[in-house]
Amino acid sequence: MPELPPYDVYDLGLAPEGAARIEWADRSMPVLARIRQRFAVERPLEGYVIAACLHVTTETANLARTLAAGGAEVTLTASNPLSTQDPTAAALVAEYGISTYAIRGEDNDTYYKHIDAALDTQPAITMDDGCDLVNRLLAQRPEQALRVVAGTEETTTGVIRLRAMERAGALRYPIVAVNDTPTKHLFDNRFGTGQSTLDGVIRATNILIAGKTVVVAGYGYCGRGVASRAKGLGADVIVTEVDPIRALEATMEGYRVMPMLDAAPIGDIFITVTGNTSILRSEHFERMKDGAIIANSGHFDVEIDIPALEKLSTDRRQVRANAEQFELADGRRVVLLADGRLVNLGAAEGHPAAVMDMSFADQCVAVEWLARNAADLEPKVYDVPVELDAEVARLKLESMARSIDTLTSKQEHYLSSYDIGT
Repeated sequence: MPELPPYDVYDLGLAPEGAARIEWADRSMPVLARIRQRFAVERPLEGYVIAACLHVTTETANLARTLAAGGAEVTLTASNPLSTQDPTAAALVAEYGISTYAIRGEDNDTYYKHIDAALDTQPAITMDDGCDLVNRLLAQRPEQALRVVAGTEETTTGVIRLRAMERAGALRYPIVAVNDTPTKHLFDNRFGTGQSTLDGVIRATNILIAGKTVVVAGYGYCGRGVASRAKGLGADVIVTEVDPIRALEATMEGYRVMPMLDAAPIGDIFITVTGNTSILRSEHFERMKDGAIIANSGHFDVEIDIPALEKLSTDRRQVRANAEQFELADGRRVVLLADGRLVNLGAAEGHPAAVMDMSFADQCVAVEWLARNAADLEPKVYDVPVELDAEVARLKLESMARSIDTLTSKQEHYLSSYDIGT
């Protein structure tokens, strides 16, 4: 057996199972596979050390393989204590030689110890999902941050944090907001989050969605996806929002829209996807019906005020895997899924590989672009260049055997000129 890279995973004996699952996901990731083949020839990341704080899933494993094929030295650590797939982590180390620090259910201290282990590699490029790695770097290793060349961010919550850093002048190097590019947020956030969130709720509860009232908090791209899939399964969907434009859009698309306080006594299932804190609070728990199910599909576990729920409860017990029941003083029961963490990863397997194919292709081309251009960039948050996003979409269509039209020279002239009237 070849010498293993540094690691901290649950059990290396799970590696064969993990490798089989990684290969299965790879079948649905043709765009990433094509980029990996090109990277293996061109080696655009040769000499770069990358620290990646991402969900350690089979899809992420194929991203890490692609970066390594491009010549990068990759260290992967978990971006959420419940999102790690232990067989995948084991396979990354034992089968693919990629340094990995991730254990499902790790405590907070271990979580940050693992992030520190990734930062100890002195990365030139960071890849983040939620901004915990960048936060740790800037707060505790400011001198090291000055030596980082560039980074990427995968999710809405992380981009919000990074833009706040930029406004405050706290950002120290350029970071590409991969989350904000259309082939990521239009598909990953909507189709990926929509399907995987309902998958997580169903796996944790085995309830019938049809006929239930599902309350979706937040109508961004993730909320749109969750609402759409819940409606498709036969649910009566209520949307809660603070943005009048999004609330109007939800109304026009046929959903009931109301404040959470009004939805609380009506809903059977509550799913938060806002990227904000304390969406479900004491005043909502106090009005919920007996047996209400609450889940979060936003990045962090702060969307549901779990300490408030604990304070209202007289008893709590595990009723199913990833489902904990809290009994309130009047006998009503509220069931919390996946400890209030990402239900699609805590109780299921996250997004389907076909969706992550585009998101992680975006990550790869963004890192390649940064490797070439970082020296000319300021410490700001950047969008993925439009032409790179279009190339990912083109490759995805090609892999699906779909063709599209091209503009004629006459049409190009019409769109780029002002000399043609009615």
